Amino acid sequence: MKFDILTLFPESFESFLKTSIIGRAIEEGKIEVRLFDIRDFSENKHHKVDDVPFGGGAGMVMMCQPLFDAIEHVKQLEDDKAPVIFMTPQGETFKQEIAEELSEKGERLILLCGHYEGIDQRVREALIDREISLGNFVLTGGELPAQIIIDGVARLLPGVLGSDESAAEESFSKSLDRKLEYPHYTRPAEFRGMEVPEVLLSGHHKNIEEWRKENCRKP
Repeated sequence: MKFDILTLFPESFESFLKTSIIGRAIEEGKIEVRLFDIRDFSENKHHKVDDVPFGGGAGMVMMCQPLFDAIEHVKQLEDDKAPVIFMTPQGETFKQEIAEELSEKGERLILLCGHYEGIDQRVREALIDREISLGNFVLTGGELPAQIIIDGVARLLPGVLGSDESAAEESFSKSLDRKLEYPHYTRPAEFRGMEVPEVLLSGHHKNIEEWRKENCRKP
């Protein structure tokens, strides 16, 4: 699966794309992440991408021209209908169901990272297919949300986690009825007087499964 990222700060993705599961997935060719600097599409000689808002007010707004040209360029790179997703507090809250949906959506997602006070509304109306929020708070830019979406979606793709069962049975998954995952234990069986529940040591798979279901809780 491909993730095309439009950003003013491509360098903010350097560590993320080289680390842990995401880094390994890229090395093994299970996902591809392409970064596009929005400033490269500005027609201004100083690569200006923002201006003051009409009507006055604090802050700056990202302009139409660089965003239109950047998005249209990335869209035409592939012969597909990849959705353009914009990270914004006004969007729908990102949940496991959305991660699952996007992982099954197709071969490519285009993620637009906003900055400043946001982007010109005409970009949203003409080119954005979906708006996603991480919650009821504001960040300085869309780079962190984009990384979270990549991580949440990529880990659901076949082979990315090594074992597909890892993603199949975890918090908010369908198999757990969207509940929070049960407690986990590992060796030793006793540590500083704290013991692992006996049922987990029994080897009785049915009883273990029942214990795990009973110990899941609603979010």
